[in-house]
Amino acid sequence: MSSKAVSALNFWPSRNEFLLAQLKVAGVLAIACFGDKWEPSYERNKNHNMTLFWGFHVVLIILSIGTWTHKAPRDPNSSRITFLSRPQTEEWKGWMQFAFIMYHYYRAWSAYNWIRVFVSSYVWMTGFGNFLYFDKKKDFSIERMVSMFLRINYFPLMLSAATKTSLDLYYVVPLHTEGFFMTLITCKLAFELEDRFRMTYWKSRIISLLISLLVHILFFETKAVNSLLYFSDEMHFRFQADKYSAWLGIVCGLLMTKVNEYMSWAYGGESKPFVSWAQRFSGVALIALWYFSFGKLGDKFQYNPVHPYIFIVPLVGYLMIRNSSKYLTECHSWFLEFLGRNTLETYVLQFHLFMNHQVQYIPIVIPGSGAEGETYLRVANMLLCGCIFVTVAVWARKITVSTQNSVVELVENIRAKFSSNPPTSQPTGDEEMKPMIDQDDAQPVQSIEMT
Repeated sequence: MSSKAVSALNFWPSRNEFLLAQLKVAGVLAIACFGDKWEPSYERNKNHNMTLFWGFHVVLIILSIGTWTHKAPRDPNSSRITFLSRPQTEEWKGWMQFAFIMYHYYRAWSAYNWIRVFVSSYVWMTGFGNFLYFDKKKDFSIERMVSMFLRINYFPLMLSAATKTSLDLYYVVPLHTEGFFMTLITCKLAFELEDRFRMTYWKSRIISLLISLLVHILFFETKAVNSLLYFSDEMHFRFQADKYSAWLGIVCGLLMTKVNEYMSWAYGGESKPFVSWAQRFSGVALIALWYFSFGKLGDKFQYNPVHPYIFIVPLVGYLMIRNSSKYLTECHSWFLEFLGRNTLETYVLQFHLFMNHQVQYIPIVIPGSGAEGETYLRVANMLLCGCIFVTVAVWARKITVSTQNSVVELVENIRAKFSSNPPTSQPTGDEEMKPMIDQDDAQPVQSIEMT
């Protein structure tokens, strides 16, 4: 082999891994296309069944309890309490994703307002998690941008092209993409204010957040928002429904230091049962406030206009309840965590394997499990399709991460070869929408002004 050929191979060591991943992607896309056109099937509107919708949530609760896991901290004497650890975040994503999929499958219209809160919670996580990452790592590299763009967009774009599906159906993808880059710009501005103008940590962050908020208001609260109609009416609606979700995530990320100080005081030392129960009652009160004021509205056209401003209320309420003791912060359900690790792929593939024909029909794999079939046959059909769908989604995720890592390696090598500034990005690893805090990892980096 010539020296030039050897040099080319060394330049991109994972080239073969990338090519193999693309062959596997082609296989996943072929399965998705086959599933999307599968016959027989019946109209999804005929699958409306709130009894099964809630019944499977009861099953999910049983599975969650059965897979409840306690992960004690490395130092049992430490007073540090991790609020919203990575496993707990994946758990949260997992049960919300289950609710999304069942909502679509069983046409659970009456749960619409809850599902809107769950979608906004996902976008909130994009701002929250990426703020913690940028604030700690200060990594605004091209590698980071390429890594996250590929992780969020690569497979959905390929799937959209292969199945001839409008990106409107995968609206969470542009929402997360915009949320990531908005967070990146906001955090970069904060560091520039801190470095160039010698601002304190808090002053630089608050000013950058206010500038970001002003930009949001000037776009979303004026006629400028109608520019989204050039993409589609659906994108126009979806972006307005979550116009402040990622921004509020950044705000909450900024407050994490104070939250952790409170958690260490409340649960890091001597037991304080009153504090724990007061936190739980407060969380329940917030969720009840949202529900009785807005959540129980039966007309989604009444609810949608107020949603962007009030979804944060039940979100905070849930987090208060979920983290209302030291034990609860150290526990999670590994089954829900598993579901949460595969949310991107399960979201986009549900429309082609769990449902089909552009999400308008339900595939029939077991004979007699159609719209008029016996309940036990329809449940068995759903479980069989679900197992196939989740298996393919897990496979697709692994392939996407492999592609992501290979391309980022190529970008790093190109920069190292041709740039005077070598790459400084963190390893991409197995990332999804956002990075969160590992339970035994350090808290986000803090400057002196934060303490």
